[in-house]
Amino acid sequence: MSTSLEQLKSRIKDRTAHVGVVGLGYVGLPLVIEFAQAGFTVTGIDVDKRKVDHINNAYSYIQDIPTEVLAPLVKAGKVRATTDFAVVDELDTINICVPTPLRKTKDPDMSYIVAASKDIAKHLHKGVLVILESTTYPGTTDELLLPMLEKAKLKCGTDFFLCFSPERVDPGNAKFQTKNIPKVVGGITPACTEAGALFYAQALDTVVPVGSTRVAEMVKLLENTFRMINIAMVNEIALMCDRMGINVWEVIDAAATKPFGFMPFYPGPGLGGHCIPIDPFYLSWKTKQAGIEARFIELAGYINGSMPHFVVDKIQNALNEHTKPLKGSKVHVAGVAYKRDIDDVRESPALDIIPLLQQRGAIVSYSDPFIPSLKHEGLNLDSQDLLAHAAEADCVVIVTDHKQFDYAALIDKANLIVDTRNALKSVDSPKVFRL
Repeated sequence: MSTSLEQLKSRIKDRTAHVGVVGLGYVGLPLVIEFAQAGFTVTGIDVDKRKVDHINNAYSYIQDIPTEVLAPLVKAGKVRATTDFAVVDELDTINICVPTPLRKTKDPDMSYIVAASKDIAKHLHKGVLVILESTTYPGTTDELLLPMLEKAKLKCGTDFFLCFSPERVDPGNAKFQTKNIPKVVGGITPACTEAGALFYAQALDTVVPVGSTRVAEMVKLLENTFRMINIAMVNEIALMCDRMGINVWEVIDAAATKPFGFMPFYPGPGLGGHCIPIDPFYLSWKTKQAGIEARFIELAGYINGSMPHFVVDKIQNALNEHTKPLKGSKVHVAGVAYKRDIDDVRESPALDIIPLLQQRGAIVSYSDPFIPSLKHEGLNLDSQDLLAHAAEADCVVIVTDHKQFDYAALIDKANLIVDTRNALKSVDSPKVFRL
């Protein structure tokens, strides 16, 4: 065992290791909190000065991290933030939690990882543990990060330690959060895996070591590809049921009574969020490089991507049933966040549905208690009172089924409702049209 590894393990075990987290968003800030609460001193690094200032002023901008949880940790000196990567000189561990979006061409945008890794490499020193958490394609850690970090003339597995551990954050999930979601980790070498597993075990409930960074990278892609393909399948079933006049929600509920061999997935207006609509295409891109066509992924992406168009067709047909054209009609969208009870619009189907409605001549407004304004690629709207606009609208479309919405009052006020989430499951009314 190298001296560097022994010293690192000792600092981790006695909680004197100085922990660093690069990227202070939905993944990074919860990780900061968990390690600070476990007794470590944690420094967050982010290029966004507003986030850094908020943290240093003991204010949380992340819905899952209440300010009252962050504030005492800042006051106690356990948490601080900076934009300066020179702090890496002082760190014993560094978790990279930066965005990994897709380009328009559906190939990975590695620019955030590359930029962070270059800045870390300038200050890399013996005995430091670096863990990439950003979702990416298999091979990123050993093909991209490792050569960049070894330019510092240090040897991985002996002088410094490099791992990949997929983030599994589910914003808004009250039951499963960073601490109690099992943490998969794989290293470049066995010594790297040992250091990474020991590190996470100090703050998180369950650690799952795997044999390599590539296995760990593939784990996240399998998880989200599984969900994406099954959602696509049930979306296709919904299209079939709609054409045949069958209630797809009743079909799923009945099928879910089978105690084995079936797991219920539910249709919706399209995929949203920072993982499921994006991660499978990392795998698709990588397999193409290996000469393999990811047919399931591509087909599932096509089906899920067509759902906003189906929703708009559904709205148009519902209006037709009420002898109204879509063009010139007032359509009010209930919920624009990508899922229930969160303040995140990343990849939300509403971002497709609203422009599609506008293109067909509809006058569109929206309500969302978590999203006060919506500014995205030409959209510039402010949230309105749901019940007041429901009474004025020709059609209300439920895109996100927030619990705060008063559905009983909505049914009473609205002239027509298109429900894409089965929020009005128990309602039997000619004014309600379901997905």
